[in-house]
Amino acid sequence: MSAPLPAPGHMGVDYEQRVDFDRLRAHRLGRARAALAGSECGAFLLFDFYNIRYVTQTWIGGALGDKMTRYALLARGGPPRLWDFGSAARHHRLHSPWLDPADCHAGMLGLRGAIAPTAGLMADAVRTIKGLLAEAGLAGEPVGVDIVEPPFLFEMQRQGLRVVDCQQLMLDARVIKSPDEIMLLTQAAAMVDGVYQDVVEALKPGVRENEIVALVNKRLYEMGSDQVEAVNAVSGERCNPHPHNFSDRLIRPGDQAFFDIIHSYNGYRTCYYRTFGVGSATASQREAYVRAREWMDASIAMIKPGVGTDQVAAVWPRAAEFGFEDEMAAFGLQFGHGLGLGLHERPIISRLNSMREPIELRAGMVFALETYCPASDGFSAARIEEEVVVTPEGYRVLTLFPAKELIVAGAY
Repeated sequence: MSAPLPAPGHMGVDYEQRVDFDRLRAHRLGRARAALAGSECGAFLLFDFYNIRYVTQTWIGGALGDKMTRYALLARGGPPRLWDFGSAARHHRLHSPWLDPADCHAGMLGLRGAIAPTAGLMADAVRTIKGLLAEAGLAGEPVGVDIVEPPFLFEMQRQGLRVVDCQQLMLDARVIKSPDEIMLLTQAAAMVDGVYQDVVEALKPGVRENEIVALVNKRLYEMGSDQVEAVNAVSGERCNPHPHNFSDRLIRPGDQAFFDIIHSYNGYRTCYYRTFGVGSATASQREAYVRAREWMDASIAMIKPGVGTDQVAAVWPRAAEFGFEDEMAAFGLQFGHGLGLGLHERPIISRLNSMREPIELRAGMVFALETYCPASDGFSAARIEEEVVVTPEGYRVLTLFPAKELIVAGAY
């Protein structure tokens, strides 16, 4: 058995090689610059807050970071420029020395329309961007944009800028993870390894799904998580069909229950399901778990460089084989998705898309694989997820909490 990938801790030390953040920043900016150089664009204008972090190495909380107010400009031959929410820009000038302080600006576009476009903030921002491009000798060159509010797009077009899509290019840039990124992803998974031990110990009749969610949030933040994005907690009759949420349902004896823990450490995310029995498990529940595990193991065994995502998806059952009318209705149940700064990066693996447009697996990709099997009792179900990194030799699994067999919490 291979040694686990390193998840060495939360801080740098003088006696071990851990995450080198300068190297991490250089890797990310270098891949973004290469994507820009290989495109038709004179610049990328980025609103996707994962892309902004990838290029500028800055971050503020999701409550403000996802309001389409932060943006960054990466022009050919120039440094990253950032417009951020009010005082955050001043903070970056003080604490982000890899950015020129002159390139960190306060910015405001409207908070998803709360300030109307007629206020002129968007028009002012586009004029500034257009001027910077002209100064750089890039006037008339296409501007790549990842995501955008319609009024901002219309304003860019009104002022004569030709807008093209750069989200595809940025996702391609982000698909190969550096050793530092893989270490951060492993550390994030290791934190969830530990939290699942807490879940097993707390899982008993009378606890509510939302209490498990609260426990997971508390433990992850205590362990150093920078964002608990979501925790799915699904039990009993809520297991089938999968609702992708949590409720205040009381967990009862004999329930099957599954959980998905999605959080980030230094920006790098997990998506990590486990299924448990509560007190006992029926033959139907165990059979569903065995099938979900078989599908998982078959897909993991496919992972190596050169394999197509269509080949991985082909080992999973068709939608009709587990009770769904078509692959759209079953999407996300037999499923793979890239992990990094974003929860759903490339590659996306499913029968819905991979059969028509497969992607070749390459060393350095990191993604989660998910399987789901409804039980024959009509309401229970098993859900398993493993995170894997593609290596030159094959794969390594990042998620280590035991899942080869159904664990029954508080067995009696």
